[in-house]
Amino acid sequence: MRRRTLLAAGIAGGSAVAAGAGLWSGRSRPAPVRAPAPAGVERLERVWSAARGREVDLYTAVPHGHGDGRGLPVCLVLHGGSKRPPDFAALGLGGFLTDAVRRGTPPFVLAGATGDRLAWQPSPADDPQRMAAEEIPAWCAARGFDPSRLAAWGWSMGGFGALLLAEARPGLLRAVAAFSPAVTPADPVFAGLTRLGDTPVGLWCGTGDPLYPQVRTLHDALPTPPATGGYTLGRHNFTYWSTLLSSAFSFIGASLRPSPPA
Repeated sequence: MRRRTLLAAGIAGGSAVAAGAGLWSGRSRPAPVRAPAPAGVERLERVWSAARGREVDLYTAVPHGHGDGRGLPVCLVLHGGSKRPPDFAALGLGGFLTDAVRRGTPPFVLAGATGDRLAWQPSPADDPQRMAAEEIPAWCAARGFDPSRLAAWGWSMGGFGALLLAEARPGLLRAVAAFSPAVTPADPVFAGLTRLGDTPVGLWCGTGDPLYPQVRTLHDALPTPPATGGYTLGRHNFTYWSTLLSSAFSFIGASLRPSPPA
């Protein structure tokens, strides 16, 4: 596997987070936010994706104090339309992960790769959904992580993609966390809701987000009410989403605990 390590341990630890512009670039730039703790080992690598037919960026983050993350479970990160894995360190994801673990969340690893603007939907020639379901877990296993315990988190387009992945691959994910998912009542996520089964879903959205009405419709249509989440004052950007990460990462970490002995 061809790969190139671009980021090393400690990058962006405690540094300012670049605020996301969200879907609506005409709005004024939101105020920056800061990661509340230092990042652990963050890496950005180039890997070949057969599912996508191209090289993609692969980002991984281990909470500070947990070495190289060997044996830790994995949360897939499905990005939205305006950010990609090279942006994740600057968004402070590694620091927010460390903060969650220091607050008592069981440790886990973040892993995300480039899905472009296909909304994480399958396609014969370019299938980011298969990359997320099959290749990212394999890349994680090769790096010593434990992808047998897998969850997914995404925002905007990536929130849509995380829900769609859970529907397409029942049993793959222990939980799904979606921030402001870009859903509409006629789309494939709504069509496949019954396939979520008993997968726990965390659902969050800002009340000032143009997607808020659709997200509330999704909330009401879920076969099982969301396990966690909420609707508070906020818009479609990382200034708001960063305030949700502690709750979302706690939810994800709890879902990834080892299964009790039979």
